Amino acid sequence: MTQSVLILGGSGQAGSDTAALLRRWHPTLPLTIAGRDLGRAQRVADSLGTATAVTIDLSRRDLGLAEAGYSAVVTTLWDDRLNGLHYAQDRGLPYLSISSGLLDIGPEIVAGAHKSSAAPVLVASHLMAGIIVLAALDATREFDRVDTVRVGVALDDTDTGGPAGIADLERWSAVTTAGLVRRDGVFTWLAEADAQADVHTVDGTALPGQSIPVLDVPSLALATGAPNVRVDFAVGATLSRRRGEPASVEIRIELAGIGRSGESLDRTWYLVHRDGQRPLTALGIALGAERLLGLRGDRPAPGIHTPEALVDPTYAVERLSEIGAAWHRAGDGPRP
Repeated sequence: MTQSVLILGGSGQAGSDTAALLRRWHPTLPLTIAGRDLGRAQRVADSLGTATAVTIDLSRRDLGLAEAGYSAVVTTLWDDRLNGLHYAQDRGLPYLSISSGLLDIGPEIVAGAHKSSAAPVLVASHLMAGIIVLAALDATREFDRVDTVRVGVALDDTDTGGPAGIADLERWSAVTTAGLVRRDGVFTWLAEADAQADVHTVDGTALPGQSIPVLDVPSLALATGAPNVRVDFAVGATLSRRRGEPASVEIRIELAGIGRSGESLDRTWYLVHRDGQRPLTALGIALGAERLLGLRGDRPAPGIHTPEALVDPTYAVERLSEIGAAWHRAGDGPRP
């Protein structure tokens, strides 16, 4: 591939880690690190090799860029004017975003639909860019029917991300304190009091949390067919930090349904990364970008896509192991 991948926000935490993963997987893939601070973007580009740095102006439909050929646009920051999407659509380029979230997704979906034949649009504004959804879907392989999916995410209170990630969380929390679940097949909004729930960490500690309105809920519900889906989110001291170690992230995935032999089946998994949410988010973005570029599988058709529609869950779990994530079934050792 001779044309470069344009990574908007490429000098931030999510963008720079994504670029590093893509460089590791595809050493000759050209990358363009785009940000407001050219010096910072240049330092990231210099660390990668086969990369360039540019400044962008998100208030402009052309992003303030000199016309150049790119292969895709990956947006790792909040683009309130959707100019990253417009830039990609005007040039027929694949596009990926992670910051719109369920509460902001309407304008992005409508904009994508207006030019649905232009190029594929990957909406990956899930928790950690869809990696939790992919891990949960891989865990359903031993089920014939999934009736319930419940996910609990324990994020350390010292690991809320860089400025862009913190801004996303603040924006979403300012819009609503309601939660979203699927209950008996119906997507249902929960009032704040009903949304409250504990999230249990690996050692059994209960952190106070709540159901949150995230794209993971409809993605898990529609991909598995489960009539009951809930995602809870808690911020507090994770097990590793309570031990005096660096902050980790802990994700509890509970599944209930019918097994391949017709038996009732309940399974609980833990996905843990010792370095917190940052590597998981970068992995989710990198997997999506790799797929959009046709570097693994065929290029997706034009239209709007979500991570689980494009990325093979088993492949995602293999990549999780490569970046140091630990995958345990409750009561057992590490997952084979």
